[in-house]
Amino acid sequence: MLAFLPAPVRAVLALLLFVLNTIFWCTLFYVVLLCKLAVPWTGWRVALSRILIRIANAWIDTNDRIMDLTQRIDWDVQGLEGLRRDEWYLVSSNHQSWVDIVVLQRVLNRRVPFLKFFIKQQLIWVPLLGGVWWGLDFPFMQRHSAAHLAQHPEDRDRDWETTRRMCEQFRHIPTAIINFVEGTRFRPDKQARQQSPYRYLLRPKVGGLAFVLEAMPDRLRTLLDVTLVYPDGPSSFGDLLMGRIRRVIVRIRALPIPPELLGGDYRNDPAFRTAIQNWIGQLWVEKDALIGELRRAAGATETVSSAQCP
Repeated sequence: MLAFLPAPVRAVLALLLFVLNTIFWCTLFYVVLLCKLAVPWTGWRVALSRILIRIANAWIDTNDRIMDLTQRIDWDVQGLEGLRRDEWYLVSSNHQSWVDIVVLQRVLNRRVPFLKFFIKQQLIWVPLLGGVWWGLDFPFMQRHSAAHLAQHPEDRDRDWETTRRMCEQFRHIPTAIINFVEGTRFRPDKQARQQSPYRYLLRPKVGGLAFVLEAMPDRLRTLLDVTLVYPDGPSSFGDLLMGRIRRVIVRIRALPIPPELLGGDYRNDPAFRTAIQNWIGQLWVEKDALIGELRRAAGATETVSSAQCP
């Protein structure tokens, strides 16, 4: 363990190891990906897709070892019992930073099917990783504002078609699809602009989650409701490298998805839209209360945003 080194030295070393690890596994990944693309046979492609996922699992495992080597983090994780790698899951989590992905990958890797999440279309150009996300069939989505969708409702249909097409591929291999319902990382200024009724969360946006439930009604049965807390303050990737993230709290609930919410038409059925909004809204009330309890138990400093009433 190298936690005794000065923080700047550890940060540089950790970053270097992360980069080298990514280059090594991405090189192997692209070799297999080219073999997959070379033969247009479904059985061949499914088999090589499984190999690509194993490579991605190994990349995550090595990232975990690098964190253990260069960081001193106390992991407080509950709720992993009973999870299976041969099931399909919809995963929902609060969202605070890019570190959330690292945490979720560490906690759930090899306990559930490989995590896949919706990515902004522009991120396909990220060196090395953009092609990996594409090769793993991550859904790339255009992010539109409410004002844009009001003027161009056809773009909502394109998002649905993208979701349907990606989910059709997920039917062949058990998959865990993660959706950050807040739609963006939590910040007090965003919370204030939204006038969010929650103390620690932004308002949930359930459209993407509803699209997945609509596209995979015969596969999805369980929602993994994940709550992430960083009790020691900011949780950026820079904070991780510098060793400023000392504690990570993760709570996972495996919840049955109400049967009436599977296969509904979120775009055109107001009753279904209200039902799924109410379901997620109740989960969000419970998550907000849980975050408060976990922060108080961990001795975290409480702050009140301007969005909240005195």
